Amino acid sequence: MNLPNKLTLVRILLIPVFMALVQIPFTGHYLWAMAVFAIASFTDYLDGHLARKWGMVTDFGKFADPLADKILTTTAIIYLVQMGLCHPIVLIVIIAREFAVSGVRMVAAGAPGGKVIAANMWGKVKTVLQMVSIIVIFAMLGLQSSPTSIEIVSHSLMWAVGAITLISGAQYLWANRQYFNTAK
Repeated sequence: MNLPNKLTLVRILLIPVFMALVQIPFTGHYLWAMAVFAIASFTDYLDGHLARKWGMVTDFGKFADPLADKILTTTAIIYLVQMGLCHPIVLIVIIAREFAVSGVRMVAAGAPGGKVIAANMWGKVKTVLQMVSIIVIFAMLGLQSSPTSIEIVSHSLMWAVGAITLISGAQYLWANRQYFNTAK
């Protein structure tokens, strides 16, 4: 297993650490959770950069990298919904988009020639916006910003994430529509 794929696995392993830091209240736990989330998010950039730079792009990486991102960001957004800092509709849009994209990926992999579809630019923009928004919100929680400002910033960012998620999902489905009729 190459280094970029190991970084993807590290991102997956950091998810339960992030979860524990969000759940276990102690002084600064949101800042620690934000730091772990930020490190995990940085591995997303780093694994892709290294894979392309060193010519180590693999089918495993094309599959596992976006999956790790989905698990990481969806986990954080579920906590934000639980805290009342993200509307459940935004979470539903995100989950629906991820199921739809994963479904198309599975159909494409099972189609003649078995194509693995990597993330496109809209998907990357969506992921970066999700990650940056989550980092900002947990930083505000950790710095104990006023509840009103946390709520306003959080909901504004998460509705923007929801909009970009819809756009990226529609673009992805449109760009890969040729696979809709290949299912057996």
